[in-house]
Amino acid sequence: MDFEYSARTTKYLDQVRSFINAHILPSEALYAQQLESASSRWAVPPVMEELKSRARREGLWNLFLPGSEYGPGLTNLEYAPICELMGRTPIAPEVFNCSFPDTGNMEALVRYGTPEQKQQWLVPLLEGTIRSAFAMTEPDVASSDATNIQSSIVRDGGEYVINGRKWWTSGIGDPRCTLLIFMGKTDPQNQDRHKQQSMILIPRDTPGITLVRMLNVFGYDDAPHGHGELLFENVRVPASNLLLGEGRGFEIAQGRLGPGRIHHCMRQVGVAERALELMCRRARERVAFGKPLSENDITQERIAQARIEIDRARLLVLHAAWVMDTYGNKAARLAIAEIKVAVPDMTSRVLDWAIQLFGAAGVSQMFPLAYLAATARTMRILDGPDEVHRRQIAQLELRKYQI
Repeated sequence: MDFEYSARTTKYLDQVRSFINAHILPSEALYAQQLESASSRWAVPPVMEELKSRARREGLWNLFLPGSEYGPGLTNLEYAPICELMGRTPIAPEVFNCSFPDTGNMEALVRYGTPEQKQQWLVPLLEGTIRSAFAMTEPDVASSDATNIQSSIVRDGGEYVINGRKWWTSGIGDPRCTLLIFMGKTDPQNQDRHKQQSMILIPRDTPGITLVRMLNVFGYDDAPHGHGELLFENVRVPASNLLLGEGRGFEIAQGRLGPGRIHHCMRQVGVAERALELMCRRARERVAFGKPLSENDITQERIAQARIEIDRARLLVLHAAWVMDTYGNKAARLAIAEIKVAVPDMTSRVLDWAIQLFGAAGVSQMFPLAYLAATARTMRILDGPDEVHRRQIAQLELRKYQI
């Protein structure tokens, strides 16, 4: 693979970097202030919509869709370093309309949606006027094995009736959330466990949907985005809301989660880069026992190791992106599984070193390290836990040596 960035990548890298430095990073404090002072914890800070409007005017919009007529059509390899930049601040992905779960939902609609579904849901998502959520994980079963999911999608004439309980439905707290993509069983008796599931589009305001509670992540509520537990009781939607067809849920998940996993890893490399930058600046500025922290052997060792591990992780991500572009998402299963394990592990370690150097300040709200560390830790569970990906890696490796 060629590691030189394309002209398009270089162009967008310069533009996105300038935009983040000039507009987003200086707005982080204002965003937090507006969120805290709003009448509702789940109100969208006005500065977010201002930043989105500016980004869209500058053409920095929907950069994530490879080979698509709905954006600049960057490949995964071209998008990777740009997405890494977005990972430097938690609010950047939404500013560019490149935040999850919207990106995954848009990719699902692009790949599998009917013209009518695209017109109703994809267009406003691409325009950034609505947001969406993905309802897959369930509290009563081990959802790391998605065949365990028990929610039902039952055909009744011209409608489907949906029943079940979901949690960790990210994005459900956002007042702009208008659409849910829901995974459940349409054929629970099918002998092929991977053809029992389907996915269906559910408008957020459909009767029968109850928000049971919002969930915190290490004490953070991630407002106004949030993660919710939902109860679906006899929720009815038109049969035309089904995506792709009955029994195609895992096929859709394969197409949706593969790009989503690599996007998470791209952003996590950016998180680690910011942690290292903060660590280096703090080490230069802070004096203890008569000398700057940067002169301590342990500090230098950790900075060096962080540099090595970040660069190594980036190369793994770029390789996975190249495999996806060259051979397709299915052929990239091994590469995607590798980065899904390696990158969050690396980011958590670098953040831990940065927090240790900052001392008590590192675990406070004065710096972003504690929140970033909480987020990085969840990445070892999100979109499949480490154990599932390691198992897949081992199985793919063992196939090479079948007797």
